[in-house]
Amino acid sequence: MAIAGKLIGGFLGFITGGPLGALAGVIFGSLFDSMIDVVNTPESRQWEDNYEQTHTNRQDSRSRYEQYRRFQEYQQRQYEGQRNSFIFSLLVLASYIIRADGKIMHSEMEYVRQFLRTNFGEAGAVEGEQILRKLFEEQKRQNAQNPYAFQNTIRQSCQQMAQNMDYSQRLQLLNFLVLIAQADGNVATEEINALKEVAQYMQISQSDLDSMLHLRNASKGNLDEAYKVLGISKNATDEEVKAAYRKMALKHHPDRVATLGEDVKKAAEKKFQEINEAKERIYKSRGL
Repeated sequence: MAIAGKLIGGFLGFITGGPLGALAGVIFGSLFDSMIDVVNTPESRQWEDNYEQTHTNRQDSRSRYEQYRRFQEYQQRQYEGQRNSFIFSLLVLASYIIRADGKIMHSEMEYVRQFLRTNFGEAGAVEGEQILRKLFEEQKRQNAQNPYAFQNTIRQSCQQMAQNMDYSQRLQLLNFLVLIAQADGNVATEEINALKEVAQYMQISQSDLDSMLHLRNASKGNLDEAYKVLGISKNATDEEVKAAYRKMALKHHPDRVATLGEDVKKAAEKKFQEINEAKERIYKSRGL
């Protein structure tokens, strides 16, 4: 399976437990359960044990090359787990945002397909859509019992993400969701509310969400929107403008999400460029 094989055939990251693990169990069924069993065996934990041993046992006789090789393997495991958790989290949250206004828009689905196509090829895009539709079905099933059930699942999943992802990774995840909502050229009120919920649950500030929502208009040359991207008013002093930009640049620097893969980093680079363009527009208007 193009996506499932990469998500759960490799290292699982933090999605082995909690609400995300429960959703993965529903979506992937027995395949996920069997992978959990493999991950939880003593043999599979030998990677971490070996890594810890190389750093805690100074009398260890292994060569420096062997220690370096094991460190590289351990680091690769960590990176793969982070990336797989990020991708599955994106699919889960995308299913919530896309259905927020009660409709499944072709343009929004196509945006997700394109992301998956870039990572997994055409077969991966098809399979990713199947996973999304299973998530839609799960949302419908849960809400048939309680209209707020899936919303509660999303809240718990976001809390799990907040505990296991750093702030920059959560920002990039939210940015993808904003781009999905904007894909049809109109962000419905219900989608805005859903994005606010997700941001709150993931412990992302409202100002950071507002900045993302204004990036598109700022890129069209709108000076008012450029100020909103930096989260400041037109009455801000030059020093306040510079400080706001430095703060944004630090939070959104692409290097902060480099471990999630080249495609995620490229998306972060595009967002970073848009932030820089907003800054330059403000600087030019002020003669800075």
